[in-house]
Amino acid sequence: MSAKLDLNRVSWVRSSYSGNGGANCVEWAPSAIGAGVVPIRDSKDPQGPVLVFNTAAWSAFVGAVRRGEFL
Repeated sequence: MSAKLDLNRVSWVRSSYSGNGGANCVEWAPSAIGAGVVPIRDSKDPQGPVLVFNTAAWSAFVGAVRRGEFL
């Protein structure tokens, strides 16, 4: 990523797999996909650290989860 992405300006969305009324989940910023990245954060700590994956790596991870490769 050549330009710095301002994560304070992105819209965060909670995972559709959130349990406990959304208390234990991750959030992601779909608007950042246009910049070629997928930022992920803990919904309980929105000011905390953010993991940023390139879109290819994130797609590979999600595909592996769907195939049950981590069970």
